[in-house]
Amino acid sequence: MDPDTALLWLRRDLRLHDHPALHRLTGEFERVLCVFVLDDRLLAGRCASGPRTAFMLGCLRALDDELRERGSGLIVRRGRPEEELAALAGELGAGAVGWTSDVSPFARARDRRVTEALLAAGVAPVPCGGGYAIDVGRIATKDRRRPYTVFGPFWHAWRDVPRRPVHPAPARLAALPPGLASGALPSLAALGLAGLPAPFAEPGEAAARRALDAWLDGPVDRYAERHDAVGEPGTSGLSPYLRWGCLSVRECEERAVARGGEGAAAWIRQLCWRDFLAHVLLHHPDNVRREHQERFRQLAWEDDAPALEAWRAGRTGYPLVDAGMRQLAATGWMHNRARMVAGSFLTKDLHLDWRAGEEHFARLLLDGEPAQNNGNWQWVASVGVDPAPAARRIFNPTLQAQRFDPDGAYIRAWVPELRGVLNAAIHEPWTMSEAEQEAAGCAIGRDYPAPIVDHMIERRRALERYAGVRRSA
Repeated sequence: MDPDTALLWLRRDLRLHDHPALHRLTGEFERVLCVFVLDDRLLAGRCASGPRTAFMLGCLRALDDELRERGSGLIVRRGRPEEELAALAGELGAGAVGWTSDVSPFARARDRRVTEALLAAGVAPVPCGGGYAIDVGRIATKDRRRPYTVFGPFWHAWRDVPRRPVHPAPARLAALPPGLASGALPSLAALGLAGLPAPFAEPGEAAARRALDAWLDGPVDRYAERHDAVGEPGTSGLSPYLRWGCLSVRECEERAVARGGEGAAAWIRQLCWRDFLAHVLLHHPDNVRREHQERFRQLAWEDDAPALEAWRAGRTGYPLVDAGMRQLAATGWMHNRARMVAGSFLTKDLHLDWRAGEEHFARLLLDGEPAQNNGNWQWVASVGVDPAPAARRIFNPTLQAQRFDPDGAYIRAWVPELRGVLNAAIHEPWTMSEAEQEAAGCAIGRDYPAPIVDHMIERRRALERYAGVRRSA
């Protein structure tokens, strides 16, 4: 065994800048080699995603280029990580394998298996932090006994947690050993998956850093006032990069603090939300299968396959909902305000199980990952850690569109059938007269559907359903 060689097992940390595990290993070992293991349990699992896998493969190719520029390269293996890593460590005589810890139940179980396999092979496991701005497993309520379940107190405590330094990317890394089969990244087609015609973001750390620079160069200043405007580029659009670790959340926070201002402060609060949802899932792993609030586990969801398909296809008759769902299908991303409206519509207007929405998003979102996807779906369904009553989570899709897409720019961009509709009717196209429909080139019920439900009726039904559960509890 070579005590000077270590492996860095990459997962959702596809970068070289501010990488705590990489920084630690390069400080303790002369030779650090990077490896990624393609795991078919994820590639072909319940929420297999062509769009997200395509983005991941692009990030890995870009990372391989970055490694080669530093004299190294990416080692690729396919199989079960506990088997592949132990075998590779044995082949190279590596004394340790390091990685960035994660919070999902699947990731934690996988890491336990890897740890056991490495120890059995005489290789030291070196799990490290670095996936979040702070160590989300160590922050706790003032009595140090319980995890947080409400964002406000978490936010106040999060701000006071001491921060680690931001680490630079290494200038050089060790060359791959002669004769080592480094492996090759497969094509998306070889994995039996399909991508998207117009993905939301260019993959890779270099693209991520350019996007962060552009965001902090000015647009962030308007974030507090414009982040809900769906027709404008008012958000950072960095979520796919954060999901795959092409950017360090800690570095994002530090640079936003240096930028200063109301917009940067509001954005930092959203970075804290990301840490909070990871903290919740870490301490409540059963949330991946059931509602955090026990009383709502008895909430009866309807079984309406045609309504679910209309929602997935962006054919509900409510323009903002449909625009968001079509943006997701075309690009692998959806504006956060549209996500909330679409989620509310599924659970409060159609009364369909939030898990159906979570699974659909997980299949398409480039930024889809368990803690964020699950936490946000439970939030909008009013069954998660946020104690707010259901009435505060029922979004009127028409009023939301009028407020956050007043001229219909977002709707027209993603629902081409409505491009000829005048502003006066763009949010309620079903109110057009026959003459107005003809002039707009959009016949309701033929070119664009009439609303599949009446929002006000379904709102009352939703309130009754949730109130019934609270009474019985």
